[in-house]
Amino acid sequence: MFRQVGFQSVTEGGNPPFLIVGHINKAHGRKGELFVWSLTDYPGSHFVPGVVHFPGDESGEKPSASLGRLTIESVRPYRKGFLTRFAGVDDRDAAEGLRGRYLLRPFDAIDEPDEGEIFYHELLGSTVVHRDGAELGVVREVYPLRPADLLAVAGPQGDIMLPFIPEMVVEVDRERRRVVVDPPEGLLP
Repeated sequence: MFRQVGFQSVTEGGNPPFLIVGHINKAHGRKGELFVWSLTDYPGSHFVPGVVHFPGDESGEKPSASLGRLTIESVRPYRKGFLTRFAGVDDRDAAEGLRGRYLLRPFDAIDEPDEGEIFYHELLGSTVVHRDGAELGVVREVYPLRPADLLAVAGPQGDIMLPFIPEMVVEVDRERRRVVVDPPEGLLP
């Protein structure tokens, strides 16, 4: 029901100019290949030859001013990610210079979410209410974790972490910026 279609943790309301779609984990081999983790549920749109990525700045929030665009020359699945070769990254030293960077794509290059899906940044600032109508707080952060992503909710009773799973999330109302939850007894303070 809910799938991560791109991740950006710094914008409340509206769409950010870029979304994070991957993370460069490490150099692989001596010829400039990089091991990249996908941070999107749509890797087939972002990790194919010809696609242009922007390496993130030190914070990962916007494109680096010192690094240019990265165009994928080749990509192949490897373990839980991809071995990727970018144009102009021809040796291990050049690849090591990109290690630890997030890969960003312009928001207008991101696939539209399917029915029942939502961009995680759309949740930021949303009001979280219990199914019985009691307000629990406001979503301050979304943590994409396994086995369940978590919503960090700041509320009048303190901060709470709620699993973002279909069994708990009854409704997400984009227009009203509201998330209705039905947590099991004992989860809330």
